[in-house]
Amino acid sequence: MPVIISMLRGVNLGSHNRMKMDALRELYASLGLEDPRTYVQSGNVVFRTNAGDEDRLIKRIERGIERSFGFRAPVVVRTTAEMKSVVARNPFAARRGLDPAKLLVTFLNGHPSPEARQKALSIKAEPEELRIDGRELYIYFPNGMARPKLSLASLERTLQVSGTGRNWNSVVNLLELAESLEASSSPLP
Repeated sequence: MPVIISMLRGVNLGSHNRMKMDALRELYASLGLEDPRTYVQSGNVVFRTNAGDEDRLIKRIERGIERSFGFRAPVVVRTTAEMKSVVARNPFAARRGLDPAKLLVTFLNGHPSPEARQKALSIKAEPEELRIDGRELYIYFPNGMARPKLSLASLERTLQVSGTGRNWNSVVNLLELAESLEASSSPLP
């Protein structure tokens, strides 16, 4: 059964959109999503499902969150193979001295148009560095993310596609969790 990584946007930020991860796991299980496992408190859930239609799966999870928690939380999903590709395509991978806590991957809900991509890439935000590859934005914040020059909200408006970000450490850990869940369901030779 395929393993899916889901990432919720805007949960457990300060006092807004609060949810406990055990309650989120229970919700996923009630939706028929098998063996849900959470990672940190920001709404990351790795689970198994045979649901083939990504859009329907996302809508089902979003409706469940709204019913159970009383607010809408956009959901972005990736398969284990897609997350492996995200890691493999890291445009900063060869750079020495890169702090993984300062590398953000924003997972988009769709592909930005070529015009929107070009417009986003032309934004001057040094020292931050932006790369777009498929449905992912890779942004390196050499001075940290506390006071960046690059506005993520304006970048999203420019791209006309919403998404949710995770730092590089979280990306790698989510992939490891997904691979572990896949291995635990693999038939023995």
